[in-house]
Amino acid sequence: MDRRLLLLLVVLSSCWCCNARDLTVLQSNDKADALYLQEVTNNEDFCVLCEEFASEALNYLTLNKTQAEIVTILHKSCSKIPSFKQQCIVLVDYYAPLFFLEVSSLDAKDFCRKVNLCEDRISKSQELPKDKCDLCHTVVAEALLKLKDPDTELEILEMLLKACDSIGKNAKKCKKLVFEYAPVILINAEQFLETSDLCAVLHACDSAAVVTKEVSLGMEASMHASS
Repeated sequence: MDRRLLLLLVVLSSCWCCNARDLTVLQSNDKADALYLQEVTNNEDFCVLCEEFASEALNYLTLNKTQAEIVTILHKSCSKIPSFKQQCIVLVDYYAPLFFLEVSSLDAKDFCRKVNLCEDRISKSQELPKDKCDLCHTVVAEALLKLKDPDTELEILEMLLKACDSIGKNAKKCKKLVFEYAPVILINAEQFLETSDLCAVLHACDSAAVVTKEVSLGMEASMHASS
């Protein structure tokens, strides 16, 4: 158990504290401490260090050898309370795997943001396209392709039929309505998207861009249909 154990303890203690800034402000009446902590949370160097150490600690925790060592230590701790030793061991064997599973899903960057050592930043890949008109038409085109796909229609019907099962004695009537009206609704939805400029209705495109997008959308739909 080397310095990685220290990193492990730092990660665990931070998880339990949840929020470094709030905890310190609550425990200390010293405004200087609060101001210092504010500087720390806004310091890029601390953010980088947090992500680096947290990543190393999390990787260490996911190793089978590490997990076995931790379970062994906990079992030894159970031996110190003879009257509850067996129950203690059972609890360790049950909860330890759940804990390791939870740890394996943690992300170093998300962890550092949650403890306020890194500021929330929207990466370039997460930023919405500047041209929301393009984005809107892309979504509409994808929706049209989905509606034209028979497998998608079957998935929607299956979902609606399953929903009917949850209404008890009226389930048969519900399923009859689904079979009778769902195909019509899906066809109408497809026709609406093809004949109407939804993006213009939603004001995602200005009037100058509407005509251009309608032409390009029609060309894309025809190309997919022919392929």
